[in-house]
Amino acid sequence: MDIEEFYAADERRRQSAELEFGTDWHDENGRCAVSWIEDTGEIYLMREPDAGVWGDAFGDMRARGVSEHALGIEVLGLVPGRSAVEAVMSGWEQQMPDPDGVAWLRDRVQHAAEHLHDTPATPSDVLPDDKP
Repeated sequence: MDIEEFYAADERRRQSAELEFGTDWHDENGRCAVSWIEDTGEIYLMREPDAGVWGDAFGDMRARGVSEHALGIEVLGLVPGRSAVEAVMSGWEQQMPDPDGVAWLRDRVQHAAEHLHDTPATPSDVLPDDKP
């Protein structure tokens, strides 16, 4: 589903605070951002397909824009509570640039209960409450 369908499917998502855990994850389908929604406990990937890069007449590189409808969402799982998600995401900064970082992320979320006592991670950003 795209980002708008995702938020429309559960209004709690649109109204909730979110924590972001990096915007430069990669998998075979493109670049991803990882966020956690406080009110639902969902950790999700927002996947941005490769928009392509082209050179302009002046030799500068430009990226083609991506529509919000092209931003795919994948819910990885549920981790209720901020302290729990910070423990589960411990080490994300080191894993994000790794080509298998998304696999690491999926494994951490799938086995969240095993990581609840890990050193808490610091989110990269707290997203504003006023979602589009």
